[in-house]
Amino acid sequence: MVITWISALGDIMLFGTRTMLWLVSRVPQRETLLPNFYQIGVLSLPVVALTGTFIGMVLAVQSYSQFRVVNLETRLGAIINMSLVRELGPVLAATMLAGRVGSAMAAELGTMRVTEQIDALSSMGANPIQYLVVPRFLGCLVLIPTLTVMADFMGVVGGWFYSTQMLGIDNHHYWENSQKFVGAFDLFGGVFKSLFFGAAIALISCHRGFHCDPGAEGVGRAAYSAFVNSFVVILILDFGLGVMLDRLYYMLWPHGVSFL
Repeated sequence: MVITWISALGDIMLFGTRTMLWLVSRVPQRETLLPNFYQIGVLSLPVVALTGTFIGMVLAVQSYSQFRVVNLETRLGAIINMSLVRELGPVLAATMLAGRVGSAMAAELGTMRVTEQIDALSSMGANPIQYLVVPRFLGCLVLIPTLTVMADFMGVVGGWFYSTQMLGIDNHHYWENSQKFVGAFDLFGGVFKSLFFGAAIALISCHRGFHCDPGAEGVGRAAYSAFVNSFVVILILDFGLGVMLDRLYYMLWPHGVSFL
């Protein structure tokens, strides 16, 4: 079991190394990039915006009663917005990307593997990684920060709307506390983490598609394992990067503001 996991990790690292070498040696043409950018970025925006809005409102609903007990309702904006830009926005955007785009990439490339289209590309002298993987990798890497900012923005709007319009929290104090406790470093940290999430989703999904088992069952297994593996890696990366950014923050600002 352990040897299998180590072997799979090494295989993905080699796959990622070959992708990076092709990325720096030959940039894909615009007509190859644009369809992938449209599929990954434009078509993902509505679902990311919708889920971000509801996550913001759910945070308001779940936090309000606990903050009211200690008379800190006016600081609800700080905890909602901090949670969104630091953790929930990046993880939510990455999860939506892994579910909508990663699974589709694994299924598409898996179908090409099963029908021997990838072998046909190789026989014609084209490198499948340069032609199929690099554009998808670039699309995920470049566009996930935009999706993360959209999830953050819509979550902030949703949390503000429910807190001030439904729960009756004062609008001035809501934004004053948000401005006091949520800074540019929080937003930067979320966007920084999303770059790692996007790269991991693209590499894992394309790797699963390239190593798809024969038949329709193999394609289905590649699609769901791409999502499951991507989601697990997203959580591991989120934990590791969160600890690193937290230490960096207190190294740069040893007397950073306290929430309470």
